[in-house]
Amino acid sequence: MKFCKRYEEYMRGREKELPAVGLKKLKKILKRCRREFHSRQDGGGGKCPDNCAVCDGAFFSSLLNEMSAVVGCFNQRAQKLLELHLASGFKKYIMWFRGKSLQSHGELRQEGKDLVAYGIINSIAMRKILKKYDKIHFSKQGQAFRSKAPSMHIEILQSPWLSELMAFYINLRQSTDKNNSMAELLDDCFLTFDDEAKPTLSCSLFDSMKIEIDLTCSICLETVFDPVALTCGHLLCYMCSCSAASVTIVDGLKAANCKSKCPLCRQEGVYQGAVHLDELNILLRHSCPDYWQKRRQIERVERVHQAKKHWESVSRDFLGI
Repeated sequence: MKFCKRYEEYMRGREKELPAVGLKKLKKILKRCRREFHSRQDGGGGKCPDNCAVCDGAFFSSLLNEMSAVVGCFNQRAQKLLELHLASGFKKYIMWFRGKSLQSHGELRQEGKDLVAYGIINSIAMRKILKKYDKIHFSKQGQAFRSKAPSMHIEILQSPWLSELMAFYINLRQSTDKNNSMAELLDDCFLTFDDEAKPTLSCSLFDSMKIEIDLTCSICLETVFDPVALTCGHLLCYMCSCSAASVTIVDGLKAANCKSKCPLCRQEGVYQGAVHLDELNILLRHSCPDYWQKRRQIERVERVHQAKKHWESVSRDFLGI
């Protein structure tokens, strides 16, 4: 079955509450572009040129607006779901009092699974239509638009909430399916390990679409510990990210210079809005207990050392030494 038809079947009945990529509308723009150019150019083969007024005047602006709505909805719903799950005690009671229902683990897990599927399928929809654009134009403008998507914050695969949701879903599944030995074989989100025991989050959709999120910190080259996602989407250990941003763990990432760059993509201003991935940290703590304990001891010593240096510096400044 073609992706467009699968996408339409998936979104059918969800359109009222969830924004979507208008694949049909965008394809009509491309068909009109091909038809109008073909009628003007003999032997044009139905292909329109670069910088096409028909496509560029409506295609990219429509796709940008649609993906902005999709990503905004995805991030907002993910944050609310994770906030509800991680809340405890009085905070959880306040959330219930404000009208947020206290769902069962099964309901929370299903909502998390649905959100992951929604995010992935819409990301694929964007890639498919941009590939179609380049095919029509014999160009790489669609590919260029896709490469800019993370900086425009419209690429769900770069959203910090995707990896956090996948970890959340696996955590809940493990807590509710302890007595079901077949649960891992029958589901679609997994934490896998390679020959060097390095973990990867993977998720399959429709038996043919698969994404993988590497959980190795690009700075220390170890499994991410106390992981954070920068606003550009890259995952790092919290202490490594502080080092890359030239701040201490006492000051935190909010103290980073707005011009500090991601060590991977070199994008500026990626630290102040970094997201702590609590669900992912829980998953790795349970799945890699020996490694997690070892890193915890090492980082505890380093945190004490940095805190001591910080307060010695504050004391010297206060005394004018």
